[in-house]
Amino acid sequence: MIAVADIAWVRYAAPDLDLMEAFLEDFGLHRAQRTATKLYMRGCGPEPFVHVTEKGAKRSIGFAMRARSADDLGIIARQQGVPVMKREESGGGEVATIFDPDGNRIEIVHGYVASAPLPSRAPFSFNPSERRTRRNDTVRSAARPSHVQRLGHVAIHTGKFKEMRAFYLDVLGMRISDSYHMGTAANPVASFLHCGLKQEFVDHHTVALIGDGGTGFEHCAFEVIDLDDVMSGNRYLLSRNRWQHSWGIGRHVEGSQVFDYWRDPFGNKIEHWTDGDLVNDDYAGGSVEFNPTVCLSQWGPAITADFLA
Repeated sequence: MIAVADIAWVRYAAPDLDLMEAFLEDFGLHRAQRTATKLYMRGCGPEPFVHVTEKGAKRSIGFAMRARSADDLGIIARQQGVPVMKREESGGGEVATIFDPDGNRIEIVHGYVASAPLPSRAPFSFNPSERRTRRNDTVRSAARPSHVQRLGHVAIHTGKFKEMRAFYLDVLGMRISDSYHMGTAANPVASFLHCGLKQEFVDHHTVALIGDGGTGFEHCAFEVIDLDDVMSGNRYLLSRNRWQHSWGIGRHVEGSQVFDYWRDPFGNKIEHWTDGDLVNDDYAGGSVEFNPTVCLSQWGPAITADFLA
């Protein structure tokens, strides 16, 4: 079974690139490249970009997954009956473009050239009560854009839950970490999927499928340095008095991430997160009855109407 290795970037369309860039800069991304019709934004990590906006009517387009090797890319392309093409965007490499059952575009990529990381602060040292190690040092956390490191996952609405889940398991080699169900476990309504790399530890979920009858992205999520970075970014975005907060700050249940959700200027939900779980294919997850007031956070403010909208 061929399995994709991780997620690389997400792709949207929006009518105003200036407005999207202004928000994403406040969110903690940096311009990598811009043309008359496309905006490429990067984080502090080595990906040439992590967020693409194409000029047009608002919609989510798709995302990129990285193949572990050129051979794996070729196998997926042959299985799906599509060609392997030279990538024309920043970083080069090769791509095979496929579509999931809902029509989300998935770029399977390999061989692109990494970019030099951008300056980013080191994580603050914590002083747990039984092991205090911060000595002759301080923590000073100012309100400023978060230091986005990378794209961590996408969550996708679907009205074809079983078909979509089968696609991500069978075509991309992903594995189920945890699920939600209604009534009994035989009626799953959402699943958190990790890259199935056997004993290698990966994010608890790289794709989340939400069987609510919709289509397109529920949200995309970007990893930042630590809890202070989440808080600093939250304070900075609030201070701008122009962007819409959705929900947070809290800690999730499945995946355990500390989270903070915002809306971009076109209503797309976007997340800062840190401190998520790592799993491999030995992870013994499960399924729980879906109840948003219980399932979605261990602590934090009450879930908002905006988040559930």
